[in-house]
Amino acid sequence: MRVLGIETSCDETGVAIYDDAPGAGLLAHRLHSQIAMHIDYGGVVPELASRDHIRRLVPLVRDMMTEADISANSIDGIAYTAGPGLAGALLTGALMARSLAYAWGVPAIGVHHMEGHLLAPLLEPEPPAFPFVALLVSGGHTQLMRVDGIGRYELLGESIDDAAGEAFDKVAKMLGLDYPGGPSVARLALTGRDDAFKFPRPMLDRPGLDFSFSGLKTAVLTARNQTPDSPTKVADICASFEAAAVDTLIRKCLRALEQTGLKRLVLAGGVSANKRLRADLGVALKRIGGQAFYPAPAFCTDNGAMIAFAGAQRLRAGEHQDLSVSVRARWPMTELAAVP
Repeated sequence: MRVLGIETSCDETGVAIYDDAPGAGLLAHRLHSQIAMHIDYGGVVPELASRDHIRRLVPLVRDMMTEADISANSIDGIAYTAGPGLAGALLTGALMARSLAYAWGVPAIGVHHMEGHLLAPLLEPEPPAFPFVALLVSGGHTQLMRVDGIGRYELLGESIDDAAGEAFDKVAKMLGLDYPGGPSVARLALTGRDDAFKFPRPMLDRPGLDFSFSGLKTAVLTARNQTPDSPTKVADICASFEAAAVDTLIRKCLRALEQTGLKRLVLAGGVSANKRLRADLGVALKRIGGQAFYPAPAFCTDNGAMIAFAGAQRLRAGEHQDLSVSVRARWPMTELAAVP
């Protein structure tokens, strides 16, 4: 089955074509980032994001199919992000997908954005086998899931306030760094001392697998306000904050693996591209005989490939929806049906 995937949940317009035939896989993909448009505002402006998706979608799909020499007649289905995300942005992709599905006479299916992220490592040459624990860590979500198959998800823990990626972005704004904040903090952290400030590791002193980053953000703000300025102050704060956030994520992952008795860990979402997180997690897992699986860096952020892949799994299982357009800004992943 050859599936066109469309991703428009926030500030990236992604399209891709995935073929689940043996030896085929991802045939083509294109991605347009809106960072340059939102940078003056210090964050995503939903109305601008929606309008830019409208401008970009048709040219992206047309150019991708032309360059890959793929015709509409060879598309067997269309998958699009139906949630969670910005409602207006989601609607642009949904309307495009439904229109193409009607015009081409193929089924369409709305895909859960975080299921796309979770399954992205399955696009790699050596995908993880089920079951595994997944850490979904992005600007909008921080969740630990037990994954026994596609659609067979058990929520183990999640953030009770800001997601990890959101904490990175807000710390960057506190420090006057450029948008997007996560990469800016990570770059500056390379030049700082990660032991310069004793920031807390939130919620590690209590049982359970939930996360909280609000106290860590407050500690960063206090350090910024109470520490004399110096040439290295901001870099040291970045390094110490990143160390605390990464340490918290890793220790919760190890706790989840111990609790479930599993050894395979999938790391997905925008923050999964963080180099310190990958390096420190690799060391921690090696000590317990565990193994980590990641998407390629190009597929850590929002992209059409993960939506095409996730949609192909569900379309192949016989799932599809009618022509009505429905998106969900909030959508618990545990509500998804299992794929046989």
